[in-house]
Amino acid sequence: MVILKKAGGFMSEFKRFAIKGNAFELAIAVVVGNAFTAVVNSLVGDIITPLLGLLTNNVDFKTLSVAVRPDVVVRYGAFLQVIFNFIVISLAIFAVFKLLAAARERLFRNDDIPPSAKPDDVRLLEEIRDLLKKEKGEVV
Repeated sequence: MVILKKAGGFMSEFKRFAIKGNAFELAIAVVVGNAFTAVVNSLVGDIITPLLGLLTNNVDFKTLSVAVRPDVVVRYGAFLQVIFNFIVISLAIFAVFKLLAAARERLFRNDDIPPSAKPDDVRLLEEIRDLLKKEKGEVV
């Protein structure tokens, strides 16, 4: 009986967690992240790597290795490829972030929002900021 009661409490707690917006946002982020990873992997594997192959005389990074002993092979080329993928993915994410931030700024300019539509805490922080600027002699 105690086990069923604990299981029921666990399930109700899980329902509360799953229904929260954060869980849905996380799930959406994972799905979009996987799709974005596929796009970037294709960009690297199908476009950038062949172009680098032209520059490096078709050297495939993944095959670069050093045999320390006959049974120990250090495949540093695969590591270089992973680092390159990381850099390209990071640059792509940064570019998308910058584009979205610029679009958000154009769509939601603070000047366009009437003061009454801003939350109280935001208005209060803006007033404090303006007072501090006045104390320092800056133009508000």
